[in-house]
Amino acid sequence: MTAFSPALLAGYRSFMGGRYSEERERYRTLAEAGQKPHTLVIACCDSRVAPETIFDCGPGELFVVRNIANMVPPCEPDTHLHGTSAALEYAVQVLNIRNIIVMGHGNCGGVKAALDPLLQPLSAGDFIGRWISLVRPAAEQIRGSGFMTAAERQTALERVSIRNSLENLKTFHFVQEALDRGDLDMGGAWFDVASGELWIMNGDGDFVRPNIEEIVTAA
Repeated sequence: MTAFSPALLAGYRSFMGGRYSEERERYRTLAEAGQKPHTLVIACCDSRVAPETIFDCGPGELFVVRNIANMVPPCEPDTHLHGTSAALEYAVQVLNIRNIIVMGHGNCGGVKAALDPLLQPLSAGDFIGRWISLVRPAAEQIRGSGFMTAAERQTALERVSIRNSLENLKTFHFVQEALDRGDLDMGGAWFDVASGELWIMNGDGDFVRPNIEEIVTAA
């Protein structure tokens, strides 16, 4: 029981007396009928950027995959273990997800480790180092730019990493086939932890702040 702090258990008690009590029938329906989420969100495992909280979604609405720096590796059908790829396959092939969103965020520690040579030893372990190597080529290009501040380089790589992940998604045949059929849409987003602003990638690959009220009203 030592891993369960009093704060966690108090939170569970609050959940049972609050949200679960209010949505009891919804949870029962989900338990009996199974989940049918409409969107897969690939997000960072950073504790500050929980997709369900940011998008104010209830149980059963989002299928969430979280890893260091919200990255999608290219398709590698081998004998190794691929957690993110397995979740992606399940979302598309079994759950028939209609949307995939890759969501990065500001001040990402994984991206910072890829950019800062002084932090490289911290990411040189058996797992973290290999994972961060997915974005290291882009990091080397951005690090070489003398026209950006450190903060600008960090934001630039966070957004480039999102674009890379979207391209890597297309290397999975079942994703590309669903896109070709028109059964799947994909997009990128970047969340500013400090301000709460959500930036969405447009058709040109640029990140813009959308007029949320206009979009919601039009829908």
